[in-house]
Amino acid sequence: MADDRHYDVIVIGTGAGGGTLGHRLATGGARVLWLERGSFLPRELDNWDSGAVFVRGKYLAPESWYDGHGHEFQPEVNYYVGGNTKFYGAALFRLRPEDFGEIRHHGGISPAWPLSYDDLEPYYTQAEELYLVHGSHGEDPTEGRASAQYPFPPVAHEPRIQQLSDDLEKQGLHPFHLPIGVNLHEDSPGVANRHSVCIRCSRVDGFPCLVNGKSDAQVICVDPVLDRDNVTLVTDANVQRLETDPSGRTVTGVVTELGDGSVTTFTGDVVAVACGAVNSAALLLRSAGDHHPEGLANSSGVVGRHYMRHNNLALMAISAEPNPTAFQKTMAMNDWYLGADDSDYPLGGIQMLGKSDATQIHAEAPRWAGRLSPDLPFGVLAHHGVDFWLCGEDLPQPGNRVTVGKEGAIHLTLDEKNNVEGVRRLRHKLDGMLSDLGLRKHHLLDHSLYLHKTMPIGATAHQAGTVRFGTDPASSALDTNCKAHDLDNLYVVDTSFFPSIGAVNPSLTAIANALRVGDHLLERLR
Repeated sequence: MADDRHYDVIVIGTGAGGGTLGHRLATGGARVLWLERGSFLPRELDNWDSGAVFVRGKYLAPESWYDGHGHEFQPEVNYYVGGNTKFYGAALFRLRPEDFGEIRHHGGISPAWPLSYDDLEPYYTQAEELYLVHGSHGEDPTEGRASAQYPFPPVAHEPRIQQLSDDLEKQGLHPFHLPIGVNLHEDSPGVANRHSVCIRCSRVDGFPCLVNGKSDAQVICVDPVLDRDNVTLVTDANVQRLETDPSGRTVTGVVTELGDGSVTTFTGDVVAVACGAVNSAALLLRSAGDHHPEGLANSSGVVGRHYMRHNNLALMAISAEPNPTAFQKTMAMNDWYLGADDSDYPLGGIQMLGKSDATQIHAEAPRWAGRLSPDLPFGVLAHHGVDFWLCGEDLPQPGNRVTVGKEGAIHLTLDEKNNVEGVRRLRHKLDGMLSDLGLRKHHLLDHSLYLHKTMPIGATAHQAGTVRFGTDPASSALDTNCKAHDLDNLYVVDTSFFPSIGAVNPSLTAIANALRVGDHLLERLR
């Protein structure tokens, strides 16, 4: 059947890109339809239970993807209103100015963007305001200029992390307060005061927030506009394909399977895809037709290619003294982001993770058992552990790609050794500092539960790059406004558009870009 309503813009997805874009359009007066594959995530005690979230993977999508060899794996994806921001750590970094230019790495070249840092800077500032980011511009010597200070002061370090920060400074390094999107203030718009809960809560990284105190796309962008007459949200709406007119230049229908199993077609003047880098590429590939035999918007052949997801390491160090920190995710350091005294190539950044608890550590026990000293039984690890997240840049390789198999199954081919030398050296830097930081030497332990114990290829939290933008239609799928070169009314506004990913969390860049594209679309609709 066909839906009898017509919209200015149909936004497919409600995460960092789609949620933010829909909010911008709705507040600008456009008639917006959000199509969300999932439902609202239930608010329940399991939201903060590490056994449910990490060990059992209760909230992961019950689906399988396939690697380049045809082996089945479970991806780290979540289909709920708010998308993967319901589970992100809310670390909201700007890319460094250098990330917008060409950078040479150990493993190859990180290509330049068709935009500069200055082009995106005003939208970074707006994104920080919208998502209630706490931080302090000026602490990190690698950051670019900021036209305004963060809207809220940084979240203060608890004593053990403050000591760690002080010890790093004594070594001539530059730790800074991690920019994080949480609601800690009574005067923050849109959400009730959560200070007494959030500031004592370790449930940030990978957990949904039971009290809606984390700045996710549902809380910040979707919920505040749902009562508007110009906004419609349809949940449990799994978009199957996009249809075009006889010329192949205009998307005329969004074919969607609803929760009751029925299929309907929605129509709008503009269609914006924001399903996540893997699913957005898969949707365009599934929408192949006579005018687009290789997939929609894919005359360049790049749709699905150049998949990136960061080279990450989640590690636990063992503190010689107890670490009773609850809210640990307050510090980061980028001293080796662009290079080091012993490397002409970038290494990446270090930031704190949410604090591990005994349930997570016990689940890791089989992997760690042979590496622990007799004086460190598992029972004390949670009280002495200090958790780090190391992030290095993945490089866009055409062979790292998304394809669609029989019956629409997603296949993800990935070279997991792509440009890993930088993050390997970054780990060596951290390992060499342990004793000086009050951490036990030779006790830097791999920690996989942050990635839900999936296969490494299943760690898709920072996915990007599969529908890249650029000025040349022969080598990019989208123009600089994120409109498909091949179509007049199709946009892609999640992290798919990234030509490179840098070495910081991509969410704030997706949010800032969605605000930028939203302004473009409002002008177009006028």
